[in-house]
Amino acid sequence: MQIPARVRFLSLLHAAVQESTLTKLTLGKPRGADPTLRNVFVRPVTLKSGPHLTFVWRHVTRDITKNLPPAAALTQLDALIGADFLDAHLFTTAETVHLECQPDGMARLKVIAAPGDAVLPTQPSPDHDQPKQHLISAAAPWLRDLGVTNDRGQPREGMASKFRQIQKFTELLGHLIAEAPLPPDRPLRVVDMGCGKGYLTFAVASLLGERANILGVERRSDLVEKCNAVAGKHGFSHLQFSVGEIGTGDPGPMDILIALHACDTATDDALAQGLKSGATLLVVSPCCQKELRAQLSAPPVLAEALRHGIFQERQAEFVTDALRAQLLEWAGCRTKVFEFISTEHTAKNLMISAIRSHAPGDPARAARLQEFAAYYGIRHQQLATVLGFPLVP
Repeated sequence: MQIPARVRFLSLLHAAVQESTLTKLTLGKPRGADPTLRNVFVRPVTLKSGPHLTFVWRHVTRDITKNLPPAAALTQLDALIGADFLDAHLFTTAETVHLECQPDGMARLKVIAAPGDAVLPTQPSPDHDQPKQHLISAAAPWLRDLGVTNDRGQPREGMASKFRQIQKFTELLGHLIAEAPLPPDRPLRVVDMGCGKGYLTFAVASLLGERANILGVERRSDLVEKCNAVAGKHGFSHLQFSVGEIGTGDPGPMDILIALHACDTATDDALAQGLKSGATLLVVSPCCQKELRAQLSAPPVLAEALRHGIFQERQAEFVTDALRAQLLEWAGCRTKVFEFISTEHTAKNLMISAIRSHAPGDPARAARLQEFAAYYGIRHQQLATVLGFPLVP
């Protein structure tokens, strides 16, 4: 008799905890009594009292963290999986296991061996002071062919910061994908607009494997040609690059939109294209926010400070990205704005993520957005224009 999928998943989970091969567990698709609860993230830690599992209960407006001993943690997880949460991803040192449950009790299980490039640690590192493990192996051959690492699997001179950026982006994207309500029953479609030399596009392809079909869009044909050659050489059949400009053409439907360091209003054009194409998750890292600087007409109390050019520049960056976040929320997304990577590695370190979560066009959000624009004297902005949102009532 075939063992039910949920029972098999729980057996694998218990074994991973007992054998110390668990790296993380994510629970999604909630259907419990608390409407604010979105996800639960679990990972092993070692406290003074011994091994524990730390739970992060992610709600709409807050996170709650709890540490439980392994036996108590497994008892709670047994009750949650398939009941309060219909979706579970188990990550171990050897494999990734996905359990998808239905409200009627039916379930299916998918087991994927850890891909060659997305190296999981041979032993989990639960201690808070342990060095961080890399999701992308420095020995990945595509890193070498893109000029990031040398033949010994070490970052080339001047590329250490880029290597750290690749690792950090991969980690962040993995968390965002686990949090977003993406379709589990088909390959995801990911579009990276303005992908440049393709470093992060390849990282996405390595992270997701055959779970996604990925398109990198870049206006420079020589970079597109090189990236396609590297993808073909290393068997990335689910990855391709094409020549194109951000905001022009039609890349087709997408689940995930990525646009990193797209200059000035190109970030707005990419966000608008992602929303138009139905993306559930949008991830951008803005650059060169110049559009609003000439419009800024801050209150008199700020006039003395803003006579300094550097403060004007930073003010323009703040207002631009704060406006973008609010426009995305008006358009039906839940947003986060956070530091992508330390300013030690890049000055362009802000990241905005948006996950579709509610109906667009809320009048209260619109009123607050217009008040914000009026405070700074902003009358037009590219994303607002493309979305058809009137900044001036």
